[in-house]
Amino acid sequence: MDITLPRLSARLPGISMAGFGVRSSAFVDIAMVAHPSVTLIVDLSDAGGIVYDAEGGRRRGSVVAGLLPGQLRAGGWRGECLQIRLSPVIAAAVLGASTELTGTVAALDEIWTRDGSQFEDRLRSTTSWAERFTIAADVLSRRLDARPSVDPEVVHSWQRTVAHRGRVRVDGLADEVGWSRQRLWSRFRSQLGLTPKRAAQLVRFDHAAHLLAAGHPPASVAAQSGYVDQSHLHRDVKALTGITPAAVATAPWLAIDDLAWPARHL
Repeated sequence: MDITLPRLSARLPGISMAGFGVRSSAFVDIAMVAHPSVTLIVDLSDAGGIVYDAEGGRRRGSVVAGLLPGQLRAGGWRGECLQIRLSPVIAAAVLGASTELTGTVAALDEIWTRDGSQFEDRLRSTTSWAERFTIAADVLSRRLDARPSVDPEVVHSWQRTVAHRGRVRVDGLADEVGWSRQRLWSRFRSQLGLTPKRAAQLVRFDHAAHLLAAGHPPASVAAQSGYVDQSHLHRDVKALTGITPAAVATAPWLAIDDLAWPARHL
């Protein structure tokens, strides 16, 4: 698999992009691991196409996977695709549907309607990854400028959750922004699509998953990631992915993560 990253000039805060190319004739079947971002995968292949499970059936083409996308399996694909990861704060503006997307998989043209098809056509009009990244950055920045932003208090709470790798308390976040716990809970959920507690769980899991993929033993990972013990880690991993920590450690999706996203922006 070939991986291409954008130059600094094509990067936007809260948005990460990577281009993928599969040159083998073999088909690919990779299960996504739950991740604290909304993932947009634009299919640029000439043949085969991305095939994924959604709404009880098999579908093809560009796809948007909401937070907690453990049920998505991308298979039968060969060719090229552009993958974009959006912080929930950014996704709320860019997609305008973060709440509805949580835990779901949807076709890109269902989320962006005609704009999705036009976006895909522009990307297909060139084979240069540099141009594709520039096109994507332009489209995303325009959508950001045209839509209302998330409350500063919600942004602060999300950023603190990420900075502390999920080891935060909702009461503490509410005190920091001067809101009641109930108000923070309500605004956070309505704007980002998940509760502050769920966000902390997902960010903490993401840190633990990468430690597991790096070869750290589960007991050590549990201690480093803020879990009570190894059993707590096991329960959280099973709840979020449906598989064990040992299986997460060898997940193909994580195997290329540090190559595609060397500096992850959640």
